[in-house]
Amino acid sequence: HRKIVVIESDDWGSIRMPSREVYYKLLSEGYKVDQNPFMKYDCLASEKDLSLLFEVLSSIKDKNGREAVITANTIMANPDFDKIRKSDFAEYFYEPFTDTLSRYPEHTRSFDLWKEGISAGVFHPQYHGREHLNVARWMKALREGNKTVTHAFNNRMLSIRSEPSEMRFGYLEALDYFSKEEQLEKSDILKEGMSLFNEIFGFTSRSFIANCYVWDKEAEKTLEKIGVEYIQGIVQQLIPENKDNRHFFKKAYHYIGEKNSRNQTYIVRNAYFEPSLQGDGINPVDYCILRVGAAFRMGKPAIIESHRINFIGSIHQDNREKNLKLLKRLFEEILRKWPDVEFMTSDELGEYI
Repeated sequence: HRKIVVIESDDWGSIRMPSREVYYKLLSEGYKVDQNPFMKYDCLASEKDLSLLFEVLSSIKDKNGREAVITANTIMANPDFDKIRKSDFAEYFYEPFTDTLSRYPEHTRSFDLWKEGISAGVFHPQYHGREHLNVARWMKALREGNKTVTHAFNNRMLSIRSEPSEMRFGYLEALDYFSKEEQLEKSDILKEGMSLFNEIFGFTSRSFIANCYVWDKEAEKTLEKIGVEYIQGIVQQLIPENKDNRHFFKKAYHYIGEKNSRNQTYIVRNAYFEPSLQGDGINPVDYCILRVGAAFRMGKPAIIESHRINFIGSIHQDNREKNLKLLKRLFEEILRKWPDVEFMTSDELGEYI
């Protein structure tokens, strides 16, 4: 009967649209980046993005006096474009996301703010992968001279749009694979990413969420070895399958508190606050409140999905300003309707379950 609220936010640390200048350049070249919210709004979080978000989070307190906290699911590395180009695309190199931040304008102090948010208890990193990228397929596309992927690379981006003939999510699904060899590479990638997580944050992430909700049992086996006890996700898991020269996804369904054969607990999202992604016909606050109410009526925690994109204003400032007002309103409405609400992080919820 406890009214537990968890906010899970993906993609922190990962590059997307590098700048306002690149956005308008691609638009002028005929790429429909204005029609894809991730291309239009998403970017590494600037100092201002973080300061304003933390301001909202610290202004809200639950029944125990705890401030609102975001579980910041973090990508630990991005491609090192210069080294990859220098190798003539023969080899892949990556850099910690903290190095990437230092090269972005208005981001040089961003990681100091991450640390302040962590200390204040409003920003709690958890593991989202080494990169938000399918390294094997992306490098293959670059070597083969794929025009769109190469143009993205030249603009220091992962992708510009999805490639329906190859990758369903535009090369962003890191744990997808097309061969046994590619599947085996995933274990080292996950281990290296967690090693970076430990090095940068000083603790092991007890929870994990796969990019684009694509992962398999082998990934869970590796995750167990590196200390992951709780697997975040949505109801549906996409499991890569390669049969009869066909690549497709098998679907598995999960519920909150379900355990797998390794005793890892699934934490399944059941509410959504995604104003940057939801259509104009949806009121993001009302919709989220409906889902939170349904979870509480069923005796479940409310696990709210809210991607980083909602809090970013580096490319379009109005995206951040509008959504932070909505976030504040969401918190106020939750506390008005359920004054006995308690905020938790994903790993705290996993431990409680």
